[in-house]
Amino acid sequence: MSDFFGTELPVIQAPMAGVQDHRLAAAVSNAGGLGSLPCAMLGADALRAELETLKAATGRPFNVNFFAHRPPVQVEADERKWRRALEPFYQEFGINPDSIESGPGRMPFNEESAGIVEEFCPAVVSFHFGLPEPSLMERVRRTGAKVLSTATTVEEAVWLEQHGVDAIIAQGLEAGGHRGIFLTTDMTTQMGTFALLRQVVAAVKIPVIAAGGIADARGVKAALDLGAVAAQVGTAFLLCREATTRPVHREALKSQNARHTAITNVFSGGPARGIVNRVVRELGPLCREAPPFPLATGAIAPLRTAAEAAGSGDFSPLWCGQNASGCHEGSAAELLERLVP
Repeated sequence: MSDFFGTELPVIQAPMAGVQDHRLAAAVSNAGGLGSLPCAMLGADALRAELETLKAATGRPFNVNFFAHRPPVQVEADERKWRRALEPFYQEFGINPDSIESGPGRMPFNEESAGIVEEFCPAVVSFHFGLPEPSLMERVRRTGAKVLSTATTVEEAVWLEQHGVDAIIAQGLEAGGHRGIFLTTDMTTQMGTFALLRQVVAAVKIPVIAAGGIADARGVKAALDLGAVAAQVGTAFLLCREATTRPVHREALKSQNARHTAITNVFSGGPARGIVNRVVRELGPLCREAPPFPLATGAIAPLRTAAEAAGSGDFSPLWCGQNASGCHEGSAAELLERLVP
């Protein structure tokens, strides 16, 4: 790990859009791990500001993470169908659906993103949902950054190796947040972390990082023993004081509800693991009416806002992996100590 990323410890903090900013990334990097900054929800100005602050806060390596999805075409009929599914909830909260603006929700890596990467030259650049087009990849490579991307199957891992990544994040089904799945939409292809890790390590020649359900030093050691060069940990950091996790999300993580998670598409249109709440139960985890990722985001956002204003997480994406037992309410540095074998 130290040779590959220039860090002291074999732990990567998972980039978690919506629940963290530069503070968590800097804290992890300063403590010897690899901190990560999620960039998919940041416009160019916000991204530049975050990177300026992050570089000032740590002189150690850090990772910047982008989505590499292909934006779907927005179909008006699909959007109407989705809003009809949400109509009873709109009525409950007194929301006029005609007042809700449609939007992409998440932006993929693009020319502007590449320019900012060239400006700041981070040590590591990672992608979710495959890779950007070759010309953009080449621009990232010329900065000298190590390039990572997520694989949820052996086939995706082999594809990523063939397309020039430096290391692969093997994301098991236990992981919280969005699945990095990109070669298929068939969720039956998804495997648990350690089953996937062993097969990916055997299938590729480049370093592999384990992700999903790892929440303590024994989990990190198990990943290393099975051939990973590092473990990527997300859920355990959600209660750290440097995280921006919202109060309703924090309360859910500390409750017994965190033991019941599901893969759901109701918050963005893409499969992602979170704590089962009211909207997941009532619409069903994988709702047919939800438009493709990331087009479901806009229509459900006002419900989240209204419910959270009343102190409820019933319509919030309460991202959480299948193992919340390692969540730590102190500092990220203290948690990192607990994660080192």
